[in-house]
Amino acid sequence: MSDTIKILLAEDEAALGQIIKESLETRNFEVTLCSDGEKALKEYNQNKPDVLVLDVMMPKKDGFTVAKDIRTEDDDIPIIFLTAKSQTQDVVEGFSIGGNDYLKKPFSMEELIVRIHNLIDRSKTQKTSKILQIGDYVFDFPKQLLTYKDEESVQLTHREAHLLFHLIKNKNSVLDRSVILNKLWGNDDFFSARSMDVFISKLRKKLKKDDSIQILNVRGFGYKLTV
Repeated sequence: MSDTIKILLAEDEAALGQIIKESLETRNFEVTLCSDGEKALKEYNQNKPDVLVLDVMMPKKDGFTVAKDIRTEDDDIPIIFLTAKSQTQDVVEGFSIGGNDYLKKPFSMEELIVRIHNLIDRSKTQKTSKILQIGDYVFDFPKQLLTYKDEESVQLTHREAHLLFHLIKNKNSVLDRSVILNKLWGNDDFFSARSMDVFISKLRKKLKKDDSIQILNVRGFGYKLTV
């Protein structure tokens, strides 16, 4: 991550969005402002910001839907929701789909800035803790690299890396098939399930140098990685 923090701001109230954008830019943030959820999702896919600041109520795609779409492929990017709503169920929904923080309008810019910095610091800490040991392998999740002893590292795909990360985090426990399908594939239909089976087979091959590692198919439930 560069010294300049890149923020994707999605806010459909033009005046408020411009005020937030200009205020953040005076604090040396790099800000891209989008006026609806579809534009925000497109901008995220093209430029991969460091932080998302999403208004909940937006046209085309609301903030919760944008966050849910992004979380199917990115577990790490910090997400802050902006909302005029204050009901408990809205707060719960925001956190349940992967939001990291929640600001109720009106809010002070200083509060938003403090929360952005806190989430960035937390994200850096979490990334350094994602170097995982599994048997004789070292798995660098942020870089998506799998290394066996002192041999050359193998580059995993985005989905392989996320699937392996969840298997390791649930080591010796069953990873629920439906939960991980919805998280990584966006649904748990037949075709997604067959796709996941293919990815499991690929991971087994990439972990085969250590005989102690197994990825077991727990029929009717999911998969379990054992060491």
